[in-house]
Amino acid sequence: MQRKALTRGFEQAEFQARTEKAQALMAAQGLEGLLLLTEPEVRYFSGFNTLFWQSPTRPWFLFIPAAGKPIAVIPEIGAALMRQTWIEDIRSWSAPAPQDDGISLLSELLAPLAQRGARLGILKGHETSLRMPLGDWERLVQALPGLQLTDATGLVQGLRMVKSQAEIEKLTHICGIGSATFDQVPKQISEGMPLEEVFRAFRREALAQGADDVPYLVGSAGPGGYVDVISPPSRRPLQMGDVLMLDTGATWDGYFCDFDRNFAIGAADDAARRAYDVLWRATEAGLAAAKPGNTCRDLFQAIQSVIAELDDQGGDIGRLGHGLGMQLTEQPSHAAFDTTVLQEGMVLTLEPSLGYGESLIMVHEENIVIRAQGAELLTRRAAPELPVI
Repeated sequence: MQRKALTRGFEQAEFQARTEKAQALMAAQGLEGLLLLTEPEVRYFSGFNTLFWQSPTRPWFLFIPAAGKPIAVIPEIGAALMRQTWIEDIRSWSAPAPQDDGISLLSELLAPLAQRGARLGILKGHETSLRMPLGDWERLVQALPGLQLTDATGLVQGLRMVKSQAEIEKLTHICGIGSATFDQVPKQISEGMPLEEVFRAFRREALAQGADDVPYLVGSAGPGGYVDVISPPSRRPLQMGDVLMLDTGATWDGYFCDFDRNFAIGAADDAARRAYDVLWRATEAGLAAAKPGNTCRDLFQAIQSVIAELDDQGGDIGRLGHGLGMQLTEQPSHAAFDTTVLQEGMVLTLEPSLGYGESLIMVHEENIVIRAQGAELLTRRAAPELPVI
């Protein structure tokens, strides 16, 4: 199927809209600034997209003021790329500089807020981290007495949960690439093929289909099923009666797909076929429940009610899907504890899993977007019966 040609990056209006939405929420919460230190958040508001984040050597800072454009405080090595974004105020230093890795520049920027006892939003909550040395953070706080540090996790994650149509187009594109890659699996693998060669073949095909990268590919294979879902591949050859699972997070222009597919090698036993059927129908229940106004808990309960036909223990996986976007997994979580209300524009995974047989597990996953009328699949729906290769 011909995929729509897309333009990389976003128009400036996209970043302006994101920033203005954040500033409206900041005003409502009495925040005079927002300090961001981690790659997805910096990229979300600036468009600064680079693999250089994989190096832990340098910290990067983006400040969202109460009004106007964000301000970047970054190592000089990134200044040229940052100037290609919509950001105009870029303050840089020669890094690494362990004695002062941007702390003086950041202190100078934030000093007016500290002097008037203003509230600065930072990310403190679940699925956040402090991407700078703790000692540097303590020095920064000590240099800014009077500054009130307030948790803005909900503000930022709430914005990122609901995707713009431009983001949805990129996610649709990479999910199409992932689906096309999985379609080729039966043609490329066979009994006797080592699992690590299966992984290599999948990665090659994903790149050939147009993915920028396949930073996440896990899976497993074993007689009648598998015992975990996050393994790196071994040299063990595929054998008659194995169930193979591949779970991929491929990317295009900084956005992920995240879904898996199951295959039987040569033949499938009754237990594997039944587990697959239950998971397929559990996904159908999730698709029906994934509509605006329902909560993630509602979605979890709809999926879990079908899984209980076979796995009355409910498993230990913790959740049955999550958000998807610039990260492989994002907020929210489809779990009993998560009461996040589903909104139009959310992009989510549906990921039912269950245990069966002698300590075997099976997982099924699809990617969807919430529309006004309900769920719209971004991935090509898996076959209703366990495919046999």
